Amino acid sequence: MLEIRNLHAGVDGVEILNGVNLSVNAGEVHAIMGPNGSGKSTLAQVLAGHPTYEITQGTVSFEGQDLLEMGPDERAIAGLFLAFQYPVEIRGITNGYFLQSAMNSIRKARGQEELDTLDFAELLEEKLKEIGWDDSLIHRAVNEGFSGGEKKRNEILQLAVLEPKLAVLDETDSGLDIDAVRSVAEAVNRFRSDERAFVVVTHYQRILDYLTPDHVHVLSKGQVAKSGGKELALELEAKGYDWLREEAPVG
Repeated sequence: MLEIRNLHAGVDGVEILNGVNLSVNAGEVHAIMGPNGSGKSTLAQVLAGHPTYEITQGTVSFEGQDLLEMGPDERAIAGLFLAFQYPVEIRGITNGYFLQSAMNSIRKARGQEELDTLDFAELLEEKLKEIGWDDSLIHRAVNEGFSGGEKKRNEILQLAVLEPKLAVLDETDSGLDIDAVRSVAEAVNRFRSDERAFVVVTHYQRILDYLTPDHVHVLSKGQVAKSGGKELALELEAKGYDWLREEAPVG
């Protein structure tokens, strides 16, 4: 589904990603871990098409398409979703209206019929029931006055409605208490499927107690320094990252 080969990227001439290689298949959950400054969030932003980052070398393909040649909107239409580390507020726009507009924009671009307000309301009710949440967020402005946990829950609701093929979660557990981490992870678990893949960027192992990854990758100095299973995340939790700093990256 996703193939990253020798990816180099940076900002203002400063290289942050220094030859990342990663393969993600449909149905898999990959955890991206690493110390601060290792390039985790940069990788997530590059995949989403953030214009701040300059790609200097390498390739990224998504379901056979050249992802780097696609704009952010084209990536969303193709089925890529990014949950931000710091979700932004959109004043004056309710979550319900925002979600309906986002879904209909994607449906229109794919040549599908747009959903009217009644049909969308039925779909939204179904999705809320599926993840076990009420409709308390729907009539509020997007993320305005939301707690950290509510912002992250709101992005999981967006994921549920838009049903992407590849969901990139950029430090979704950042700033959350343990109950909120569990709630978000359980919601993600409900949307795991053979057709959908997840890339979960995280600094800590705790979300992986509830969201079991198929593969764990550690970024160091802008490269994948080590890959393994969930046991690697447990090792990192116990030993920290210092023991990896001297190891040569595997690419």
